Amino acid sequence: MRTPQIIMGAGLVVLVVLLLTPQRHPLRYNATSEATVHGVVEEVNDFFCPISGHNGTHLTIATEQGKIQVHLAPSSFVNGQDWKFSRGDEVEVVGARMHYLGREAMIARSVVRRGQTMAVRTSDGKPLWAE
Repeated sequence: MRTPQIIMGAGLVVLVVLLLTPQRHPLRYNATSEATVHGVVEEVNDFFCPISGHNGTHLTIATEQGKIQVHLAPSSFVNGQDWKFSRGDEVEVVGARMHYLGREAMIARSVVRRGQTMAVRTSDGKPLWAE
């Protein structure tokens, strides 16, 4: 009598775990959609990123064409490069443009701020943190 209830309960637990586990299937860098954008940093956020598959640093920048979310790199990589981004920083981002969750987004290859360049990917999009 209790066996069906136990099976149903175990199945429910497995379903909840699967639904709440972040998907780790990173999106690919598409060099054919590469562009350069100029803008001002409005927000800096660290959160799990499906692009890199890690806890990542993300910039929301305001450009002349509107806001764009920039998927920079894993937070540990950015912090290891001793780069700190702040609201109001003027930046130039080179990366692959895309739409993500209905918003304009970009996977960064490099970022220039105050005349210094931070490279996060090779020219073909390979992550530098993976080397």
